[in-house]
Amino acid sequence: MAIARKPRVVCLGEPKYVGSDFLADFQREFNYSVLPATNRAETQSMLPEDIKQNGPIDAFIIRMGTPPYEPFDEDLLKALAPGCKIIASASAGFNEFDVDWMASQGIYFCNTINAVAEATADMAIFLTLATLRNTTNAEKSARGGSWRAAANLVPGRDPSGLTLGIIGMGAIGKYLAKKAAAFNMKIIYHNRTQLHAEEEAKYGATYCKTLDELLCSSDVISLNCPLNANTTGLIGEAQFAAMKDGAFLINTARGAVVDEKALIAALESGKVARAGLDVFVNEPKPDAYFLQSDKVIIQPHLGGLTDVAFQKAERECFENIRALFAKGEPISPVNTPVVKS
Repeated sequence: MAIARKPRVVCLGEPKYVGSDFLADFQREFNYSVLPATNRAETQSMLPEDIKQNGPIDAFIIRMGTPPYEPFDEDLLKALAPGCKIIASASAGFNEFDVDWMASQGIYFCNTINAVAEATADMAIFLTLATLRNTTNAEKSARGGSWRAAANLVPGRDPSGLTLGIIGMGAIGKYLAKKAAAFNMKIIYHNRTQLHAEEEAKYGATYCKTLDELLCSSDVISLNCPLNANTTGLIGEAQFAAMKDGAFLINTARGAVVDEKALIAALESGKVARAGLDVFVNEPKPDAYFLQSDKVIIQPHLGGLTDVAFQKAERECFENIRALFAKGEPISPVNTPVVKS
């Protein structure tokens, strides 16, 4: 009697955080290996060779640290088709993945929906407090020997009683709402769909039917939505005009959600008092204004890059694959594969 073949799973690079015990358990069900490619060119060379030597790949894992390989398109991944059934990414965002091509090849694409959520919400809280208290200028002043002589340090703004407007009430937004409540902030949100009443009560959040309603009511505005065709340039000149004078803007989503020229104009006019940015349009070389301005608190896209988040992200990849082969559908599919006759 023939023994059923274990599904073949290949990870692009060594997963460093998933844990040896977890991986050993996974290997009881799957034929697992690593493709040791470190960049796009190596992947294009090594992936077809791996398939030639070892047979079709049923599932492909893409860990954190995607820039050396991007974009994840047909040109990079065509060797996977037609045998591959699922590509699982450790990233929450998926704008760098050609999910339509994957669907056309009958391949599920899955992102992680919970792994980096809490860590990214922590970054949003950090940037909120940092912008309110003007911490970059405070540190410069102290290190420069002038103690707290820099402008706009005293008095700082207190988060208590301020209204936090959350754009995108997914996993990150929910964590953010929960954490912001500890600072006695009022929570409002705008989302494609309104949460159920029980969830709104759980997070103490009030729904705004329109984006403008949120913008004109918020003291601090936090962007937590994915980047797609509908959200590219979501916050532009008209949206800044709708904000309160002296509002604070926090972006831990993607740089292109904001029209950066409009943001710079809003900062210079004082419409936006300060901005806290973890993401930029041109990473890793953002507009020089953001590097130089004392009205911006910046971070180098560190939101989800913590040890716990990395472990959760890598494990979510493996669990998406396990779910597909056990139940016929992964946990967090982004696309719907085309069924070929």
